[in-house]
Amino acid sequence: MKKLFVLTALVLAGLSNLAWSQEVRTVASVDLTRYVGAWYEIARFPNRFQKDCAANVTAQYNKRADGDIDVINRCKEADGRIDQASGIARVENPQTNAKLKVSFAPDWLNWVPFIWADYWIIDLAQDYSLVAVGGPSRDYLWVLSRTPSIADADYEALVNRVTAQGFDTSKLVKTVQEKAAK
Repeated sequence: MKKLFVLTALVLAGLSNLAWSQEVRTVASVDLTRYVGAWYEIARFPNRFQKDCAANVTAQYNKRADGDIDVINRCKEADGRIDQASGIARVENPQTNAKLKVSFAPDWLNWVPFIWADYWIIDLAQDYSLVAVGGPSRDYLWVLSRTPSIADADYEALVNRVTAQGFDTSKLVKTVQEKAAK
């Protein structure tokens, strides 16, 4: 009996490692004209560059004439101040537009390869209302929506699909999106 238990545990551990070793898949294609615009952060993996963001995290993507995308990320800090970071995104895979690289470094540093981070669109609603963005390392994950809140069922379905790609979605932290004062 003990041998059967150990064998079963080893098989389950092997299957678990197999799920983590699979390559992260992006969506089949992205229409960047539909993708650009305003997005609200619904949840994210904690990260060092958003550590001071307390609420109202948004991303604004604007297509540029050269094909790149201007990125403006904003959030409200705990003291009420608004933090803003401006960057640029470049398409890495023009066949699908689903793999991009993003940089928030000054323009004069954009020639340095290691300042560019992966921005992979790994899940996207057909109507472009909800997206999951991550990368091949699975160290980062964002859930973004066109609206400040989404139905629990939509969130759970997206989280389940991302979990199936090997992301540890237990690390997701939901973002507070406060209603604007009237």
